[in-house]
Amino acid sequence: MCGIFGYIGKNSNASKEVLNGLRILEYRGYDSWGIATKTNKKFVIEKHVGKIDEAKTNSQFFDLLSTLSIGHTRWATHGGVTRENAHPHLDCSRTIALVHNGIVENYEEIKKQLVKRGHIFHSATDTEIIPHLIEEGMKTNGFATAVRDAFNQLEGMNAIVVAYAGSSEIIAAKTGSPLVIGKSKDALYIASDASSILPHTKNLLFLKDNTMAILGGKVEILSLPEGKKEKVKFETVSWEEETSTKGAFSHFMLKEIYEQPRIIRNIAKTYKDSVLDLAKTIKNAKGTFFIGAGTAAYAGIAGTYFFSKTAGKHVNMSFASEFTYLLDFLTSKSLIIALSQSGETIDVVEPLTQVKRKGGTIVALVNTQGSTIYRMSDKKLLLGAGIEQAVASTKAYTAKLSILLMIAYAMKHDVENASSQLMTTALEIERILKESKKLKPIVDILTRSEHIYVIGRGVSYSSALEAALKIKEITYIHAEGLAGGELKHGALALISKGTPCIVFAPNDETYQSIISNATEIKSRGGVIIGISPKKEAIFDHWIEVKDCQDAVSIAQIVPVQLLSYQIAVKKGFDPDKPRNLAKSVTVK
Repeated sequence: MCGIFGYIGKNSNASKEVLNGLRILEYRGYDSWGIATKTNKKFVIEKHVGKIDEAKTNSQFFDLLSTLSIGHTRWATHGGVTRENAHPHLDCSRTIALVHNGIVENYEEIKKQLVKRGHIFHSATDTEIIPHLIEEGMKTNGFATAVRDAFNQLEGMNAIVVAYAGSSEIIAAKTGSPLVIGKSKDALYIASDASSILPHTKNLLFLKDNTMAILGGKVEILSLPEGKKEKVKFETVSWEEETSTKGAFSHFMLKEIYEQPRIIRNIAKTYKDSVLDLAKTIKNAKGTFFIGAGTAAYAGIAGTYFFSKTAGKHVNMSFASEFTYLLDFLTSKSLIIALSQSGETIDVVEPLTQVKRKGGTIVALVNTQGSTIYRMSDKKLLLGAGIEQAVASTKAYTAKLSILLMIAYAMKHDVENASSQLMTTALEIERILKESKKLKPIVDILTRSEHIYVIGRGVSYSSALEAALKIKEITYIHAEGLAGGELKHGALALISKGTPCIVFAPNDETYQSIISNATEIKSRGGVIIGISPKKEAIFDHWIEVKDCQDAVSIAQIVPVQLLSYQIAVKKGFDPDKPRNLAKSVTVK
């Protein structure tokens, strides 16, 4: 969940290269950040608590001449948010600098042994033991061997990037947490996300698990634990660098909300062959599961409704973090469809390793080419949403829904119908976006609220869950998504005069029942915000979302994305970087 960036090349201002890379990666963690730059065979360190552009940096540090630098932007796991706990961390001699993503599960045991050997620690992190472990190894071995031996002792899912003042190399190793290497004419880059490398090169190498990379005059790849040389294979990606900048928008989240019509149209036009192929795979499976975490899980829930209603196919849905406890259901004929924006979510990766052992088939529906889930899968389909920088997912969610709807229709050989519905939906979303200023009175009400409830039935139940999550993530208002029929089984006790409730009331089989649920809330003093093609008398406020047939769940989530964004901005919060959260969740 932390951001790593390293540079080695001909540019003599390596620290600025790293700083710019960290700015792009800051969505992965923004508790603190730091850079280590090698100059005159020693390391100079710059560390700060908080966000990068809020720090009063030492201008002299960024004027240092150096061709090697590594940096890190942190999402705290072990140890509080302090300058001492910020990366990079050094060894006792201050000649080894290291940045880390992951959790060293056996760090306490290793730290005790290192303390006995005289090592002194300055932070409360698990990370700091690693440079000291390498220092200990270098008493008898060279830099690369010491890094390999140290990494082999670590338990858990980890990625490290390390530099030694006596060497002109950067060494990296990983298992679980992502690392990608970029190669341009004059430099080598290493980062935890390709987005930060794209401004420099599209020539990338996605480092596999249980491998080590040595970046110097060239790139060497070694297998772990034994250290055998492997083939070095870079690939050229087609992603566009400009998708990782805000452009004319105030925040990445707003930009990504507005990108949705284009993405949905692209899926409608270009994914027909891909979804027909996946439909065949699903038909041949003996038991199909959707797994995902957070927003991706809610997309999976929507998918179960699509498949039931449209394809007449039963698909199981599980939160990925709970799927590990359901593995007894799996056989070699099972099919697992893994949903993830980053393709690195540890809660998804972990059960997939068990699926591989049981011989099941994995399909990846992810947004990131070369990611861990992408590489683990037997079949893969990219969302095509482009880089999503804001922590709260928007365009990746609607892309997942669009593809799942197309697959469901492909299973009954009616993919053209789905494509037509998506084209209509893209138009409707554009209309909603153009009229976003009309949401202001509702924003004013919700901004003052302590609790917000969201209800829906059928596929709109998944919309209620996702809407509540968006509100929670970036406005910090307590929000709860509920199936409409569950209100009277407990939650109705929480409704009092003035309590706002968002009601998804599309023109489908759920309409009359959800209006009855809204009436139950209204009679207890609740304020009803209806999202519907019809303006019902029961609504205190109405947000129009026209009928989009089975694709309605894609269009109806957009007003809540906008509401959440506008509330966050009104309250003075950064919607791109909500507190306590990070984009790519790579630790358990």
